[in-house]
Amino acid sequence: MRTLWYFSADWCNPCKSFGPTMDLISQSGIPVKKVNIDYTPDVVQKFGVRSVPTVILVENDKEINRFVGAKSKQQVVEFYNQ
Repeated sequence: MRTLWYFSADWCNPCKSFGPTMDLISQSGIPVKKVNIDYTPDVVQKFGVRSVPTVILVENDKEINRFVGAKSKQQVVEFYNQ
C-alpha cells in the first residue's frame, strides 16, 4: 500500500501553510501519515529527513520518491499517482 509520509514541525512556517493541503489530500482518500519531526527523531533519522516540509512516498515500507517544500494539491496527487 502506498502512503505519503508528511514530515513537518509546529515551528515551521511553510509547514503551517502546507498542512491544510495535506489535510485535504488525506480527506480525499489518499493515505497520509503525519510525522512531527520534534517528537519522532528515530523516524526522521530512518528516512534521512533534513528539512521540512518533506513528503515521502512509501510503498511496502520502502521509499519510492520524495520532495521537499510545499506544493499544490494537484501536484501532490500527481506525485502520489506516479
